[in-house]
Amino acid sequence: MAFTLYNAPQSTCSQRVRFVLNAKHLAFTEEKLDLLAGDQLKPAYLKLNPNGVVPTLDHDGNIVIDSSVIIEYLDEIAPEPERFTPRAPAARARMRALMRFIDEMPAAAVRVPTFNLAFLPRFAAMSEEEFLAFAESKPLRKEFMLAMGRKGFPEKDMDAALDRMKRSYARMDAAITESGGPWLLGKYITLADISVMPAIVRMADLGLATMWKDIPRLQRWYEAIRAHPAFTPTYYYGSLLTERFPHLREQAKANS
Repeated sequence: MAFTLYNAPQSTCSQRVRFVLNAKHLAFTEEKLDLLAGDQLKPAYLKLNPNGVVPTLDHDGNIVIDSSVIIEYLDEIAPEPERFTPRAPAARARMRALMRFIDEMPAAAVRVPTFNLAFLPRFAAMSEEEFLAFAESKPLRKEFMLAMGRKGFPEKDMDAALDRMKRSYARMDAAITESGGPWLLGKYITLADISVMPAIVRMADLGLATMWKDIPRLQRWYEAIRAHPAFTPTYYYGSLLTERFPHLREQAKANS
């Protein structure tokens, strides 16, 4: 099987797919796109993915888009050596319900602190005309970009996003409690854990890991997923925002 993954190192959705590919020991060619340079909006890429976002998987000429779809696809075509989908229909339903929640809540909410804390200096340096053109060019993120503007999301939007993250931590804690852990659905890691992983890693990268310091089950979950053999190759150097943006590194030093 030949796999080519069009992705970006810092993209949370790309990180989901890299984790599954690495966990299953599936060799893949990685085409790295620079999202801030607009690589995902070039005509050649839009032919592959008309949504203008990453990742996109090319499997022997079959194009699969959307990270949630891709990771389910990979688990179906390559269930070994590690299967991430429960066999029992009821457990699969619980996993998929969690995945829908994750896409609606933490995966979406984490974009606000990401843009405000990491990407804003780039947008602030643009002229109003340049920024509007950049926003208009994004098929799926136009409204999000326009709501942010060159000055970033207002405090009320930032507070709302962080509140959504807090509710996500509570939902994760409840799932771990109900299942007995250490993973969201019990003894075995599933696609639900992999789906939420990048949002949690991103919050830690932004210096916001203190938000779950009083949730021991979530802290143990975080340590467990970081210890998974697929984690390190997934988060190669350049995958964290602090590794790309000097102002975040300085902020991290100041907070340490």
